[in-house]
Amino acid sequence: MCYDFTIMESLTDKPDSPRAPWQVVLAEAIGEPAELCRLLELPAAMAVTARKAMADFPLLVPRPYLSRIQPGDPENPLLLQVLPQEQEQTLVPQFTADPLGEVDAPCGPGLLRKYHGRLLILTSGSCCVHCRFCFRRHFPYPTMAAGKGVRSNLPVGPEGASHKSDLTPFPWEPAIRQVIADPSIHEVILSGGDPLMLDDRRLAQLAWRLAEIPHLVRLRVHTRLPVMIPQRVTDELIAWLRGTRLTPILVNHINHPAEIDDSVAEALGRLVDAGIVVLNQAVLLRNVNDRVEVLAELCRRLVDLRVLPYYLHQLDRVAGAAHFEVPHAEGLRLVRQLRGLLPGYAVPRYVCETPGGASKELLG
Repeated sequence: MCYDFTIMESLTDKPDSPRAPWQVVLAEAIGEPAELCRLLELPAAMAVTARKAMADFPLLVPRPYLSRIQPGDPENPLLLQVLPQEQEQTLVPQFTADPLGEVDAPCGPGLLRKYHGRLLILTSGSCCVHCRFCFRRHFPYPTMAAGKGVRSNLPVGPEGASHKSDLTPFPWEPAIRQVIADPSIHEVILSGGDPLMLDDRRLAQLAWRLAEIPHLVRLRVHTRLPVMIPQRVTDELIAWLRGTRLTPILVNHINHPAEIDDSVAEALGRLVDAGIVVLNQAVLLRNVNDRVEVLAELCRRLVDLRVLPYYLHQLDRVAGAAHFEVPHAEGLRLVRQLRGLLPGYAVPRYVCETPGGASKELLG
């Protein structure tokens, strides 16, 4: 993991301090079930179960997010998103390692061309948190970075999924050449992993290169870092997002209103105040946000922070996440109820994604 250790060694703030550099906070993320259970006053037996369940996808959760989880509550909706569960080891038909067919359909090293007018760059294979429902939890990032084909039943192992691996940026020149050669591409999407796991200097270099392409108009970033580690919203981040002629769009991933504390609200406010379009997409998750009161509170909170609720995703059917699935009919009922409670602009689009689809499918 490449940090500026001259900054880290001179740091006097503790890792959980709001003033601590985000790299320091990331380095202190929890990766051991026993430590997580101790900090959250959970039974030791839960740590034993979690260790068995994380065989192919390790535990990883930053301390700022951990601080929002109510201690002593095994059913806490934030905890359920990050703690490995026994059900992850159960094989369920139609839940696969590559639910969107991405592994067999790259268009270059670290590149995905899924929709007309947009090109997606997998900037790194690393995240600051391992969401247990992640649709890329089995994604072979090292192989994709090299531009090699791989079968979708060959998931990357725990070492490859670690936040201490895969931080080397994917090769960007092939993406830049593709955008230059194709005038129909108007928007580049930075994804991963999480693009904001890379340092701002490298991301700025990429943004500047992309801005030199005349027909490119927008730069979109999909990330969970502002909610997981609010310290990641730095002056440098805002500077490169706003520092080119491209319209910057930042899409957060927030599933539950309890994920938004004062530090997250402040980070989102800084982005909006800087003139960055800020959206949110959530995933509909059983026992996390599958109640209309929870979804309505999340949408109201986002709108009050000037963040537009963008998508509510039906769960992608990735192996290990079947226990999170909410039936389609129940999702439709929840969205209908939301429309009766909220103004239209506060109701997210209920969508799903299918392999090879020309766009996300609007469910209702």
